[in-house]
Amino acid sequence: MEYKNQKVVIIDYGMGNIGSIDNMLKYLGVKAIISSEPNVILDADKIILPGVGHFDRAMTNIKELGLMDVLKEMALVKKKPFLGICLGMQIMCESSEEGTLPGLSFINAEVKKFDFGTDSKLKVPHMGWNKIHVNKESDILEGLDDDSRFYFVHSYFVKCQNEIDILTKTTYGFDFVSSFQVDNLIGAQFHPEKSHRFGVTLFKNFLEKY
Repeated sequence: MEYKNQKVVIIDYGMGNIGSIDNMLKYLGVKAIISSEPNVILDADKIILPGVGHFDRAMTNIKELGLMDVLKEMALVKKKPFLGICLGMQIMCESSEEGTLPGLSFINAEVKKFDFGTDSKLKVPHMGWNKIHVNKESDILEGLDDDSRFYFVHSYFVKCQNEIDILTKTTYGFDFVSSFQVDNLIGAQFHPEKSHRFGVTLFKNFLEKY
């Protein structure tokens, strides 16, 4: 299927940053569907789960919108290409130190808070441009390498239990997981929709190769 004819659904669960993603997809010739309707989501070819904000608020919104089972059906049963961005990546995990509610539990990982102590010059949130270090090969990274730079804004980071799940790492005080992939499930801590040509490459790969 020519990727411009695919049904790409951006999940609208009240946690922001949808406009920038929609604009990036339009730039690539894709008219995405922005929706929180289960029947629309179940008909998607690909899913993008955005997110900016608090972990527990995100999980509460998803539950109140009746999307828990729908997202699990698409991610784990139908195995549709599924891209979580920033908070969207974090809620794909088991849990977060930011809250008390369980995540979607798609990935064997937890979310931890950056803590460098009061003496550190490193600020929290981690904000700005940073390079990725490729941990394993993937179609989503075609055309990207260790010199590729992405835009980050986050106070929490993902800790994967399995090294093989880690797609890229980024250094901020230490090496943290900046993206993961397990089969059809991809998470990016950075914001590809704000990362210029590097983000364009990643979205194009997601659209073309999955």
